[in-house]
Amino acid sequence: MPLPKEYSGQQCSLARALEIVGERWTLLIVRDAFFGVRRFGNFVTHLGIPRAVLAERLSSLTSEGVLSGTEGDHGHTEYVLTAKGLSLWPVVRSLLAWGDEHYSEGGPRRVFQHAADGGAVGGDGTCATCGQEVPVQDLLVAPGPGLASRPGGPDPVSAALAAPHRLLEPVRAWAQPARPLTPRPRPLGPDRYAQAARGLGR
Repeated sequence: MPLPKEYSGQQCSLARALEIVGERWTLLIVRDAFFGVRRFGNFVTHLGIPRAVLAERLSSLTSEGVLSGTEGDHGHTEYVLTAKGLSLWPVVRSLLAWGDEHYSEGGPRRVFQHAADGGAVGGDGTCATCGQEVPVQDLLVAPGPGLASRPGGPDPVSAALAAPHRLLEPVRAWAQPARPLTPRPRPLGPDRYAQAARGLGR
């Protein structure tokens, strides 16, 4: 029997926050949204999450105003962080730093830089070069020394995220496979026109 989502009888704001983002997979979905993942299929590919679970989590995050579903290219629904969702960045950033400190022997799995000056940005969100707190939209993210490659090679989304890029910048264009080229028909020369005409007369 699954555990209930609600913390009945708890009056703490932390309990209420956990009801929104504390379920399994939810914070990883939010993290990926910061990394620029927007499409349902790309969340599935990158996280390895069951599709039914992802659908339920996206529905919950959307109904709570953390994500907003918008129409993207070719009519696909895309999920983007709202202002309420963006305010979760300090939480996500702190948890990433905490995990790197205590559970990543090879060093940080992701490193962050200030896009304006290239300064390293630590777990407190401050640029080491200019000393300013860097807003999420001005952060560059890149793989760090502790990020191990996945067995069997990276999936398309992980391969896209291997390149340094701004947070919130969509990865959909990188993750989609290139369309196969359709060969154009060769123009008919005089001899082939005659052959075609003879064929139509049969």
